[in-house]
Amino acid sequence: PFDITLHTVSLMDELEAIRQKKMEELKKSRESASYLDKPVTVTDADFNEFVSKHPLVVVDCWAEWCGPCRMVGPIIDALASEYAGKIVFGKLNSDNNRTTMMKYRITGIPTLLVFKNGELVDSIVGAAPKDYLLQRLKPLM
Repeated sequence: PFDITLHTVSLMDELEAIRQKKMEELKKSRESASYLDKPVTVTDADFNEFVSKHPLVVVDCWAEWCGPCRMVGPIIDALASEYAGKIVFGKLNSDNNRTTMMKYRITGIPTLLVFKNGELVDSIVGAAPKDYLLQRLKPLM
């Protein structure tokens, strides 16, 4: 005769193994998601979650009409690629996200807001060269 107890235990073990495997895959996908190699578009709505989600975050506050912002943009793109896994970069359009701009009292752009573990630790105002930005960011890594 068929032993239902033995079959049930075997099935439960199999389900548990599948669950464990799925949990590991989910964990790995979340870890790889934190290795973003391009700046993420950030808005007032998701700003707090974004800066709290990653250990070291730099948010570029910019506008399309801003010449110095256009100079900093490619530098931010390069840094995002070079420091993927160490720094996560975001881009906040200052024209469309006034709440965040007011909260951090940003009156000039480009402004880079630097967050470590969700706390604002530095801000860099104006178009700065890559070497200068790295000089400010490396001690935070």
